[in-house]
Amino acid sequence: MRANWFELPVNDMNRAKEFYSSIFDVDMGDDFAMGTSVMSFFPFVTDQEGATGTLIKQESYIPSHEGALVYFAVKEINDVLPKITSAGGKVINEKMSIGEHGFVAHFEDSEGNRVALHQSA
Repeated sequence: MRANWFELPVNDMNRAKEFYSSIFDVDMGDDFAMGTSVMSFFPFVTDQEGATGTLIKQESYIPSHEGALVYFAVKEINDVLPKITSAGGKVINEKMSIGEHGFVAHFEDSEGNRVALHQSA
C-alpha cells in the first residue's frame, strides 16, 4: 500500500499558493470550491510515481507543526532551500544525509505547517 493523496491546511490561500509556486516553480492553478472547503491542487502527472495533493482552506483544518509530515521529492534540496525564507517560510533543518536513501531538509511553510524535502541519493 502506498499513500496517494495529502492535504496541507492553510489560513491564507493566496499566500500559500504564492509560497509553493515560488519555491517549486509550479503553477498552483485556480482554486476549487467543494462545500465549505477551498482547494488549490499541486500539479499531477498521471504517468509518474508518487502522491499528489492540495492546499486546503477549511474551518476544521488548522496548520500545525504536529502530526503527519509530507515530504516533497526534489532534484536538489539546495536549489529549494534559499527560496523558502524569501517566500515567507522558515528553514528548520538544513540538508542532511540519510545515507543510502539520499538527503532531507525540513521547513515551515507560510502557513505554519512543518513540511520536508527529499533528494534521492
